[in-house]
This record gives sequence, C-alpha cells and structure tokens, in this order.
Amino acid sequence: MVTVVNPTSSGFERDARRIHGDKPISPGSIAIGVIIGRMSEFFDFFVYGLGSVLVFPKLIFPFASSPLAAILMSFAIFPLAFISRPVGSFIFMWLDRNYGRGTKLTIALLILGGSTASIAFLPGYDSIGYWAVALLALFRLGQGFALGGAWDGLASLLSLNAPANRRGWYAMIPQLGAPFGFALASVLFGYFVANLSEADFLDWGWRYPFFVAFAINVVALFARLRIVASAEFGAAMEAQELEARPIFEMLSKHARDVVLGAFVPLASFAMFHLVTIFPLSWITLHGGQSTGEFLRVQVAGAAVGLIGIVLSGVLADRIGRRSQLMIGAVIIAIFSFSAPFLLEAGGKGQDAFIIIGFGILGLSFGQASGVVSSRFGKYYRYTGAALTSDLAWLVGAAFAPLVALGLASSFGIIFIGGYLISGAICTLVALGVTRALDQSTVSPGSKNL
Repeated sequence: MVTVVNPTSSGFERDARRIHGDKPISPGSIAIGVIIGRMSEFFDFFVYGLGSVLVFPKLIFPFASSPLAAILMSFAIFPLAFISRPVGSFIFMWLDRNYGRGTKLTIALLILGGSTASIAFLPGYDSIGYWAVALLALFRLGQGFALGGAWDGLASLLSLNAPANRRGWYAMIPQLGAPFGFALASVLFGYFVANLSEADFLDWGWRYPFFVAFAINVVALFARLRIVASAEFGAAMEAQELEARPIFEMLSKHARDVVLGAFVPLASFAMFHLVTIFPLSWITLHGGQSTGEFLRVQVAGAAVGLIGIVLSGVLADRIGRRSQLMIGAVIIAIFSFSAPFLLEAGGKGQDAFIIIGFGILGLSFGQASGVVSSRFGKYYRYTGAALTSDLAWLVGAAFAPLVALGLASSFGIIFIGGYLISGAICTLVALGVTRALDQSTVSPGSKNL
C-alpha cells in the first residue's frame, strides 16, 4: 500500500531552524521584517487606490455619464478586495495547516504581487470593452484573496517578545508599514503625473507603479521567510502561539471576540481612506490645487502619520491601549466637525485637512493591531487575529471612498463628518462592551486591552 505524503515546507523550516539555532533573531530584526511585510501589502493596496481615482475612471469607465459617475464606478470595484480577503484567510489557513507557513506565504505573496502587476497590462475599455471592467474586478479580487493568505503571525511574534511595560510600543510597529507604503505609492504616481502629459500618463506612465509592486513583494517574501525559519518563530509554533486553526472551530470559542475586535478599531479604519483616497477624488472633481501638488502634500501627511503612530506607542504604554483608542475615537469625532469645511476651503484648507487628518489617524491607527489579537488565548490567537482583521477592514474601510463620495456629492460635503462620527461611536461602544466583559468574566486565556 502506497502512502501519499503532501509536499510541505514545514520540514525545510524545521531544518533551517536547527541550522540557524545558534543565531537568534533580535526583536529589531523581527520588527524590520514586519514593517517590510506590511509596507508591501499597503503599497499594493494604495497603488490600486490611487489608480482608482487617477486612471481607472478614464481608462476603464469612459462610458460613464460624468466624471463623478466614472469615479463612483471605479470606487464600486474598490471593496472587492476586502470582500474576498476573508475567503483568502479561510483557504490559506487550510494550506498553512497542510503544507506549511512558508508554502502559504510564497503562494499568497506571488498572487498578491501578480494580481497587482497584472493590472499594469490591463487594456482600456476602448480596446476590449466591458472585459476591461471584468478583468479589473478579477485582479482586485485576487489582491484581497492573496492578502488573506499573507497573514504571517509576525506581528504576534513581535508582541510575544514585548516586555510587559512596552506592549503599546511593540503593537504600533506593524502599523508603520501603512505610511511607508502610502508615501512610496504617492511618490511614484506624483512623479509620473508631474512629468508626463495626461495622454502619456494614461497611455503608459501609470503602469510603472503597478510593475514595482511585484518586485517589492519578492523582497517582502524573503524577509518574511527568514523570520519564519528562525528558532524564535519555531518556538512560538511549538508552544501553539502561532498555529493555524480551523476558522469555524475558532468561531465556536471566540465568535463574540471576533465581532468586538472588528468594531473596536472602526474609528481609525473609517478615517483611513478618508484622508488617503477620498480627498484625492474630491480635489480631482472640484479642484483647489493640482494633482501633483496634492500628492506631495499627502506624502508630507504620511510623514506626520508616521510620527503619530510612534507617539501612539509611547502614550499607550503610559495610559493603556484601551484609553489610547478611546481618546483617538474622541479626537476623530471632534475632527469630523471641521473636516468638511477644511476640504471646501481651497488649497490651504485641503492641506490642513491632510496634515491634521494624518496626525490624528496615526494616533488612533497605531494601536489598532494590538486590539485585534488581545482577546484571544494563545491556541486561537493566530487564526482569530487574522479573521478579526479581515472583518474590521471590511466593515470600517472597504466602502469608505464610495460611501463618502456618494454622500458628499448627493447631500453635501458635511455628510463625511457624519460618516466619521459613526465610526467613532462604534469604537467607543465596542470598547465599553469589552470593558464591561473584562470586569465581569474574562474568556480563558484572553488578555485585557
């Protein structure tokens, strides 16, 4: 009788850990790997987000009745990646259990980079008609599907290496990938927008940032595999801290924690695309300054957001992550009253919206990743954190550009303030519920925020 053995990377990972067991990886090296990995993911998504304003309305949706309708059609495809992300998590968790973490990451990052790079070859509507729309939707689904598989557990590994009094600091490190990824995407698009005619930009210039995505994902893959093959990662796996568990099994134990975890960071996730993608669509439609100038301001905003994320780590270690998130939600609610007026105040007001908005986003977003895994015991932490993150992004960020632009165009810019307030309220309510649960009964093995 022949026994069929599935090919798996787990054996190679164990061998690598034995070979390099005398060369431990420092928390600093883990942090760099985490930042590179997150930067590659955010870069892919931000390149697409910027393209959904600057390119796709004219290239894929020229048949729309107006520029506004074209951008809304483009934004309608934007959420597909967030919808397919939980599906990717489900399938790649199975791959993880049966074929190893290295196999899973290799496949996921190749699909992620490949989906993004494939968009660079996309013909326009004038060439292939509605097939252009279908292909764009397919590649967007591929991005989200792959991102569900790119969850590597490295942020949790970093957290496991955090001293008790530095958890807020270590929790903010993975979030640094967002401003780096956004800044790089904005710089690339800004260069081509500023140095090419509109015809050349729409013909070939916009494609280069999508090419770059594949190369960045290859670098990120090797950075992650190096850590996955480390003794530290292996020890966490053996202790069942980073093991992939069946999603439905995890939900039977932690469904409530998944729901709460998805709503706790809603304020910062609602804010996320309202300072990155939505304002670019607003100035494209209504003016105030040129696209190139605005992209430069957004790069400056990303730098301010970076400072805000670092500051969030310092503050969270002093006042606690829950308090930090509550303060962030309150500040976002306050900002929501002035945000619409700043966007309507011309170039200077738009600049203020971006700089202030990114600073506030950094303070709140910096602790979002720590919230995701804090309520799960070690046995389900890896799987629980992955699915919770998927749902948080889906609920909080996926439809933000579409809803914000639709509301602002139909009922007035003042309505984006209402959108932000709703996110802040959800965060405050979810935090209040978690506090009440922690004071009454705490799930076995879970940790307080």
